[in-house]
Amino acid sequence: MAQQQKIRKAVFPVAGLGTRFLPATKAVPKEMLTVVDKPVIQYVVDEAAEAGIEHFVFVTGRGKAVIEDYFDIQYELEQMLRERNKNAELTLLAGLLPKAGTASFTRQQVPLGLGHAVWCARDIVGSEPFAVLLPDMIMSAEKGCLRGMVELYEKTGGNVLAVQECDPDQAHKYGIVGVGEAVGNGFRITQMVEKPPKGTAPSNLYINGRYILQPEIFKILETQERGAGNEIQLTDGMLTLAKSQEFSAYKFTGETYDCGAKDGFILANLAFALQRADIRPAIEEPLKALIASLK
Repeated sequence: MAQQQKIRKAVFPVAGLGTRFLPATKAVPKEMLTVVDKPVIQYVVDEAAEAGIEHFVFVTGRGKAVIEDYFDIQYELEQMLRERNKNAELTLLAGLLPKAGTASFTRQQVPLGLGHAVWCARDIVGSEPFAVLLPDMIMSAEKGCLRGMVELYEKTGGNVLAVQECDPDQAHKYGIVGVGEAVGNGFRITQMVEKPPKGTAPSNLYINGRYILQPEIFKILETQERGAGNEIQLTDGMLTLAKSQEFSAYKFTGETYDCGAKDGFILANLAFALQRADIRPAIEEPLKALIASLK
């Protein structure tokens, strides 16, 4: 197979209102809530960077300007750190800053769904394949999820979705894929079913918030009718695209935390804190004691 066009750009839909985290999200975007000491969005951007992404496209909305400020220099803070010889902190901040010109921001003025948010990035992405990473979903694994997807894409081309196992009894809550022939480190997708009725799911593999898509999706989303929730759904657009292009799946085997839900957010904080050598010794025993006290 001829070499595939490189995945250079990633889209981050960050325009959501975060109503499940009110009152905090009245003033702070949900993507800026911290897991240990980094905003949720930083974990997702780090995953994209590990996979070789060169251009980060954020689809924002009203009240999200702080995300743009976060990925910029703050002169007063950095000057104070220099004056106090806080070199470790300066190095940390410099390492998180995207290179000049590699972060773009565009507005989704009206919350019309994930498909519409992706469509809003069309002029920045242009006519090349791109990744989409849902910022609510942060992942923990030896190899980043998007990196594994890119490796599969380099063998298969087309479109690639990340999937993960769920309890078969819970499959009706997710977008589920059908399993076809093995290819590379994944398999061909035979069908996509959004929230199938209980007992009808083609597998227990759900789409976990990571996508590699061909640019033809934009033309489809431009005229896509509203679907579930009266919103323009990305899944509906992918189903249309699947009529003319192949979809493959990368089976992610790490842990995924849905930080758009309170339980997932709390579990992510615990999991990532316990991975930190500078934090685990201080919290491990108190956590064990707390669990032991539960009745």
